[in-house]
This record gives sequence, structure tokens and C-alpha cells, in this order.
Amino acid sequence: MNDIHSNQYELSPDQRGGLLRALKARFEKNMNRHKGLEWAHVQAKLEASAEKLWSLNEMERTGGEPDVVGHDEKTGEYVFFDCSAESPIGRRNVCYDRAGLESRKEHKPENNAFDLAAAMNVELLTEEQYRELQKLGDFDTKTSSWVKTPAAIRKLGGALFCDRRFDTVFVYHNGAESYYGARAFRGSLRV
Repeated sequence: MNDIHSNQYELSPDQRGGLLRALKARFEKNMNRHKGLEWAHVQAKLEASAEKLWSLNEMERTGGEPDVVGHDEKTGEYVFFDCSAESPIGRRNVCYDRAGLESRKEHKPENNAFDLAAAMNVELLTEEQYRELQKLGDFDTKTSSWVKTPAAIRKLGGALFCDRRFDTVFVYHNGAESYYGARAFRGSLRV
């Protein structure tokens, strides 16, 4: 049974090679995001984890342009965030979570941010992570991204999203059932 599960998250050799080339090129082009880190170490970690590579490929396939934004000294893990200039185009038009989606009476979108993230084996960025990302560049200047919402807010029907306008990061709220053509979510992955 383990073999079936592990193969589900494995890329073909061509997909694997293409993804590693894309990640390396992005890593080298954006050294300000990961000062002091070396691609060879990142690549070794990636090559040791077929499932994490599959998740990064899903981030890439849906327009997230994942890149290394940190290294956890305690665990040895590299942290990847979606670093596309605007919220990933392949994940837009989604409610915040399943409860939000199910509460819609009509005009339901196809999916929600939480289920999409779970299917990709990634986490939605927290507000704190979103603010850290914004220190690395100007992101979501025309779009917005759902972020993990505190349970107390979600319990009352709300959900949070962030964007950057007027050279400032803003945190806003909507009903969790809301969805927009310019809003998706940004994911994080530890490898």
C-alpha cells in the first residue's frame, strides 16, 4: 500500500528535471530572498523527497513560482513560499474554506483555498509569513491572497486576506464564502 501512495506524489524524470531547472534559475535570479544559502544544499534536500518535489511542482503548475525564502537552522528544512508577483492565477476564484463554499446558495466556485492547499500538501501563509514575504519584494499589487484566519474570526463567518497597495501591506476581511477573480492564496512548504 505504501508504494501506491508514494507513486501518487512522484514526478516523471522529465517533470523532475524541468522543475529543478526552473527552481534553480529562480533561486539564482533572486538571491536577495535567501542570502547565504547555496543551491547545491537545497537541491540535495529536494532530490531526497519525491513528495515535496511533487508539491513544489503543484505550486509551480498553478502559477505560484515557489522559491526559497528561509532556512530553519533547528530542523535543517528549507522554507519555500509562492513568490509570483501576483496571487497565483491557477488558484483564483476560490472561497476561503469548505464551510464557506458550502454556505453559498448560488454561484458556487469550483473549490476553496483550504482544500486546494491540502491537495497540494502545502499550507496557506499566515499573516506573519505574508508580511515576511513582502519584505522580499512587492507582491499582490493588483491582486490579493487569502491567509490563515484566526479561529475566533472564522467562527464568526469571516476570513482574512492581504495585499499590497500604496507601498503598504494591508490585512482585510471578507465573509469566508466570498471569492474574486483577483484573489487566490499563497502557499508555504518546508523541505
